[in-house]
Amino acid sequence: MARPTRIEVDADALRHNAIRVKRCAPGRKIIAMVKANAYGCGVSAVVPALDAHVDAFGVACLEEARIVRQFTSRPCVLLQGVFQQKELSDLADAGCEPVVHHLTQLAWILETPLPQALRVWVKVDTGMHRLGFDVKTAKKAITALKACPWVLDNLGVMTHLASADEPHNPQNQAQLALFNQLDLSHGLFERSISNSAAIMSCPEALADVVRPGIMLYGVSPFSDQTTASLDLKPVMQFISEITAIHTYAPGEHVGYGGCWEAKRTSRIGVVAVGYGDGYPRHVAPNTPVFINGQYVPVVGRVSMDMLTVDLTDFKAAHIQLGARVELWGANLPVERIARAAETIGYELICQISPRVRAKAVII
Repeated sequence: MARPTRIEVDADALRHNAIRVKRCAPGRKIIAMVKANAYGCGVSAVVPALDAHVDAFGVACLEEARIVRQFTSRPCVLLQGVFQQKELSDLADAGCEPVVHHLTQLAWILETPLPQALRVWVKVDTGMHRLGFDVKTAKKAITALKACPWVLDNLGVMTHLASADEPHNPQNQAQLALFNQLDLSHGLFERSISNSAAIMSCPEALADVVRPGIMLYGVSPFSDQTTASLDLKPVMQFISEITAIHTYAPGEHVGYGGCWEAKRTSRIGVVAVGYGDGYPRHVAPNTPVFINGQYVPVVGRVSMDMLTVDLTDFKAAHIQLGARVELWGANLPVERIARAAETIGYELICQISPRVRAKAVII
């Protein structure tokens, strides 16, 4: 029997979340973020499901864009632009729109005549202090690109809010004010500011184009709000099965280091999933999994390929060998597991390992 650990990608949930984006940002264009293999859900599953609902796809690099191109003819926006000058000649054929965030990238474009005109985005650093031009330099970059014969007239101009997941943080308004110092009233421009958090909490940042990422995958971008409260649906279902069940006497220990001790006669189930699959090793004791309508606690240390759960309080008839185990998904939000591992849902869904993604099922 094949190892049962897999992810299931709910295409209906993905489309539901895309419609939620449209309701939050009516009339705006949408660049769907599908970098990092569509946040771990798989480009081959996600892009076809979203293709009719978005205007473009966002990726980190040309290599990711080439994979996306297999499933759509829509533009791919390279959020970090090109890493080498020679990549420029491949962009037009791949339907890519690079972001320019550094003077070196700007020089590459201005110095490289292209046989086909290119759509370009200019990244403005308004306070994130990661990538982008300051406002003064951005104005000069825009002027230079507007004069370049192999750059299309309809430039994109974008920035990124550092604290959009904190709607009342004054940094958001400060960044918007700085971005608005750019005079984009003359000529063809499209402005883009909002990620998932800003789409849902900062209407003044919607601009012309929004860039949803985590909300498309049904994960809350806010620490104090749940997926359900935001009317989002989890897209990734992380699934395995019970592959062994043992009974241990009081005083016996389970797992590496024997850190869990049976206080009573205990029925322990082994689940074929571990940190080698992307399940976090450092989850808190008694973090739940979902089995047959019940929340069952993880006990002992998570191993590379297995973890153990305490079935003692659940009748044998309800949980047997082969029982389906949901690590996170529709019944167990990934945010809950992320809190137990002292991380964020973004990290968990992105770090699903290749051996699991290779067995992805579209539902």
